[in-house]
Formats: sequence, structure tokens, C-alpha cells
Amino acid sequence: MSAKATRRELNARQAETVERVALAAREELREVGFDGLTVRSVAGRAAVAPATAYTYFSSKNHLIAEIFWRRLVERPHVESMANSKLSPTEAVIAVFTDLVDFIKDEPELAAAVTSALLGSDPDVRELRGLIGSEINNRLTTALGPDGDPEVLAVLNIIWSGALLQVGMGYARIERMGERLAVATRMVLPT
Repeated sequence: MSAKATRRELNARQAETVERVALAAREELREVGFDGLTVRSVAGRAAVAPATAYTYFSSKNHLIAEIFWRRLVERPHVESMANSKLSPTEAVIAVFTDLVDFIKDEPELAAAVTSALLGSDPDVRELRGLIGSEINNRLTTALGPDGDPEVLAVLNIIWSGALLQVGMGYARIERMGERLAVATRMVLPT
């Protein structure tokens, strides 16, 4: 994970503490789910005082959103690595496929972040913007220099709708890659 949290710059010791808390939160999330997770329980698992955890994460929503953002930005940009012979449609599908693989690997985090990102505290709002920018940048790169801004806006809506449907349990992640590919082909010419 990055040495910079969204709330402040960190020295090496602080970054290590944030890393421990984030790792403990991922473990706690896998075991008890979003509803059972508290910053206090995560702090206990990370062997830090609750006040220490709250120094870095203002709320459960902030903690989950930060973990999601950090995990997202750690992922390689498949659209940059993609064969230059891919069409924009194929490149966007590659981005969506990678994002689906990401949330498929951590279904508890994907479900939790849906709730967390709807939070209203300033730290969550900032992370919502960072996550949105990261997804937008990946899609922009996939579309290429001639990408239509309106198409980009629709692709962003398609992605956020997919994440919301999976997080709410209305759609299974195993089918979402296929659905996103169909939606992409409907929006973009092949």
C-alpha cells in the first residue's frame, strides 16, 4: 500500500501502522462482513489502540473506501499494457474484465465498498472522487485519444451501476464481466 493516506502524509512508522490496520480490516471483513466490522474491532486485531485507528480512519466507511482505493491503484493498468492492435471496444472490455476480476477476488470488500462509498463524511467523499478518477482514467486510456466524452460518461455509469448491483446482491459477480462486455458493445462500435 501507499505511504500516503488520503487524510495526511505519513512517516515510515505511521505508514506501517496504517498498513497493519488496513490488513486487519481486510481479515475482519472476510470473517464478519461489513455489518459486523467496527473500527474498534479492527484496531484490536491490528494490536493498536482504537484512538490510533481513528487517527487515520474517521469511520468504518472511510476505512473500507480507503482499502478499496488502495487495492485499486495497486492493480496494473491493463489498458496501458494491452496490445496496441486492440480496438477501443476491446480495450474497454479488458478494463472491465480486470475490474470484475478485482472484485471477484475480494467479494466482501466489493460488497462493503458499495455501502461505504454512499457515506457522507468528507474522507469518503474524497475517496469517492479518487476512485472515480482512477476508473475514469483507465477508461479514457482504453478509449484512446479520439474517445467521445459522452461515451466515457456512459461507460462510467455502466461501471458504477455494475458495482452497485453486485454490492446490493442483485447481480452475481460471476456474470458481471459478460454483462459489462455486452453493454460496452452496445455503446461502442466494434
